[in-house]
Amino acid sequence: MESPEAQVQRPATDEFLDPVMSLGERVLGTLEEIGRFFMLLWETILQFPAGIRSAPRLVDQMYQIGIGSLPLVILTSLFVGAVASVQAAYQFQNFVPMRYLGTVITRSVVIELGPVLTALVVGGRVGASISAELGTMKVTEQIDALETLAINPVRFLIVPRVAAAILMLPMLTVFSDIVAVFGGWMIARLSLDVSTSVFVEGVRLFFRARDVFGGLVKAFVFGAIISLAGCYYGMKTEGGAEGVGLATTKAVVASSVTILVADYFLAELILRVIFGAAE
Repeated sequence: MESPEAQVQRPATDEFLDPVMSLGERVLGTLEEIGRFFMLLWETILQFPAGIRSAPRLVDQMYQIGIGSLPLVILTSLFVGAVASVQAAYQFQNFVPMRYLGTVITRSVVIELGPVLTALVVGGRVGASISAELGTMKVTEQIDALETLAINPVRFLIVPRVAAAILMLPMLTVFSDIVAVFGGWMIARLSLDVSTSVFVEGVRLFFRARDVFGGLVKAFVFGAIISLAGCYYGMKTEGGAEGVGLATTKAVVASSVTILVADYFLAELILRVIFGAAE
């Protein structure tokens, strides 16, 4: 029979172990999720050559991801450029000549604002769409039917979506950059009393093609992140309509957070390695 002291100490030990065990389970669950994600990534790479041979599916996904996202990208980019123009003019006031307004807007949009905001906007739309579509196919056993017919779901469903996102995100980013600079020029001309010639002089003053290249590298990676996150959470959906909604939420949150984290490391790589070697 236990002593009263042991009976008093046991609840305290359990209270200490429960949070530790819960934390351990969360860490193991996170590592398991990461492992499954990279397994899907590896299988996607292996199936990529065969998956892109189906031109109709690839073109259809390019249309849905690229053309379908165009109105949202235009609206977002236009106001991003406008806000950048207003904020830059406020910071320049009495310190920096307004001839540099075009320089700041162009470089900030091309290097950072264009790729990141385009990826976040497209990720919210496309990531949710991919996850919901594949999740619905999963819970209604359509993916199981493909496997029964000896059709690889990764090759048939995932590869065209990933390839389309990788191809269309850089194109959308270029379009976003143009629209954002146009929005900045419009506000500079109409609201800030900066002439077109002065604005264009600022754009041309420190414009570098490598800045555009760096933004396109980011867009390429962001496209892969958005599509893979949507496909991963869509393929592991379970639990009916509620599971589809939960998978869609997870896909959007995961892609958004990963884009922001990846943006830092890509910025370090591009600015220090690529741009540093070009100096």
